[in-house]
Amino acid sequence: MEQETIIRNLASQVKILKFYGLILTLVVFSILIYGFTGNDGHFKEITAERVNIIERSGKLRMVISNKESQHPGIMDGKSFPKRERPAGMIFFNDAGDECGGLVYDGDKGNASMTYSIDQWKNDQVMQLQYAQENAPDKPVKSYGLKLWERDDKFTLMRVLHYSDSLKKLNNAKAYQSGIEKLKSAGLLANQRLFLGRDEHGEVGLFLNDAKGTPRLKIFINDQNQPVIETLDDNGKVIATK
Repeated sequence: MEQETIIRNLASQVKILKFYGLILTLVVFSILIYGFTGNDGHFKEITAERVNIIERSGKLRMVISNKESQHPGIMDGKSFPKRERPAGMIFFNDAGDECGGLVYDGDKGNASMTYSIDQWKNDQVMQLQYAQENAPDKPVKSYGLKLWERDDKFTLMRVLHYSDSLKKLNNAKAYQSGIEKLKSAGLLANQRLFLGRDEHGEVGLFLNDAKGTPRLKIFINDQNQPVIETLDDNGKVIATK
């Protein structure tokens, strides 16, 4: 009799535990549903390796990612091959093309942070950048605003196709010659302006011509002296104040 009573009591307790288990499951499920719908997606904290921001249509607009999962970029609906990129944010325009980003990295050897703005169907034309090489003997750092000039018709995809065709020649000399032809024709990006501190410790305004050749420098040198330099077509100093 005692064993039968014990068995009945255990069976009753098991039923009670199952009931509480069912209730607890429903409560947890309800909380999860509310968390994703009832609070309009508001969370105090989210931990993720990558977050894709999209439109209702599914169009990608921004990627926030760590280094390992960073988006390689898209142009004309085609993703670029997987490549190493720093952690940060990558932006995409209405056409689905990458159009800039904010990326950063840093360790004992190097550190950098870059905010880039890309030209339509092309690469960056404006960049706010900090870079530092922590060499033991002589650390090198620079930071400031950079501007480039890019051809409207010779888009980034045309540059990449041309570069790929040169690489297929398996001839380093021919590759370099082909790149120089693009530069001479003004079809590759040329830096036109730098405003900031360069790697020599000079702080000022540095202007280049359409070919990327330095033509005017207004800066404070590393001896704290103001300097104005005018340069010729070859980048040679012709006047100093």
